[in-house]
Amino acid sequence: MPGKPTQPLDELLDVDGRDVLDVGCGDGWLVRRLASAGARVVGLDPSRDALDRARSDGSSDASLRYVEGVAEALELPDASFDVVIFFNSLHHVPPESMDAALAEAARVLRRDGLLYVQEPLAHGPAFELLRPVNDETPVRRAAQQALQRTLKERFVELVSRDVVLAVRHRDFDALRAHTINVDPARAPAFAAQECALHSAFEHLGRPLEGGGHEFDQSFRINLFRVAIQAGRI
Repeated sequence: MPGKPTQPLDELLDVDGRDVLDVGCGDGWLVRRLASAGARVVGLDPSRDALDRARSDGSSDASLRYVEGVAEALELPDASFDVVIFFNSLHHVPPESMDAALAEAARVLRRDGLLYVQEPLAHGPAFELLRPVNDETPVRRAAQQALQRTLKERFVELVSRDVVLAVRHRDFDALRAHTINVDPARAPAFAAQECALHSAFEHLGRPLEGGGHEFDQSFRINLFRVAIQAGRI
């Protein structure tokens, strides 16, 4: 699946029987995956179109639900989750709102709750492939800076590691669909750069047996435990 490497999350989080919030859930693929692992999951996204796609999968699983909203102003109760996840989504929060988004994550976590953040870094073939469409260097840097600031106030860091994972696209059309689904505003830039992008797709990726290409992408994985605060239940 494009943009959906999950191995570090599987290794670091046991979600069975836990209440989990997936912030920036998109089409809900991770929500469904977490629910299948035994979690009770809320998927939150600001895009109504993305949530419509998430709900259209036909699942009637009572352990998952979707809500429309923004990370920096969660309309969810205090101390209502055991785990909050930002999976490739913190850098999509406006930079001026990233600190508020992490503060909101701390607010909705229960005592000793966990925050898992998986963020792409601004280098490697997968990044270079889409750089002409949307150079995310500034927002990816801002996400890392926000995480460092929140450590001083709200969380204790348990794990920090950089990993390289393969992002797969079954063909160039799948790359286009994924890129535009993440942010429809990218459509004009993608169209303007289509020939160059198609060439980059061929030479930056590794062909896969049976079709498609995979692209190396560097990620930083962080796992935090919410800091115990005075008066916190």
